[in-house]
Amino acid sequence: MSTYLRLHTLDLEPETVSRITAAYKQALHTLCVRDRDDPLADMVAKKIIKIAQTDVRDPAEVAALAIKELEMR
Repeated sequence: MSTYLRLHTLDLEPETVSRITAAYKQALHTLCVRDRDDPLADMVAKKIIKIAQTDVRDPAEVAALAIKELEMR
C-alpha cells in the first residue's frame, strides 16, 4: 500500500479502509503496476482517496473511475 493511501485512511472505519484498499489493489492490477514505490501507484492512491470521498462505494467502480481520470491527464 502506498504511504499516501496509508496516511489518508488512518482515521477511517475498517469497512471504508477495506473498500479503499480493494479499489487501490484492483486499479494497480488493471494498470499492471507491481511496484508500490512506482510514482503511478501514488497517483492511483490520490485518485482513489478523492473518489472514495464521494458517494461511490463499490471498489470496482472506484478503481474504474480512478483509471479513467488518470487516462484523461
